[in-house]
Amino acid sequence: MTTISITIPDSLHATVRDIVEREGMPLEQFIMLAMAEKASAIATETYLEARANRGSKEKFLSAMAKVADVDPPDEQDRL
Repeated sequence: MTTISITIPDSLHATVRDIVEREGMPLEQFIMLAMAEKASAIATETYLEARANRGSKEKFLSAMAKVADVDPPDEQDRL
């Protein structure tokens, strides 16, 4: 494990302290979970951006052209 030291505004510290007391968890656990959540969100955004860059409108339209044009939709396909 790595130990880090950070400086945060007093108001943020008070808010987080109230949350961890109410939730009954250590401050360190809350910070670790918050960091993991943010890292996951950024990693997901990066992944989705890379996937989007691999796509093309032409390929999408080609795939959609293969879908049967059924009107009305089958009963199991209705919402």
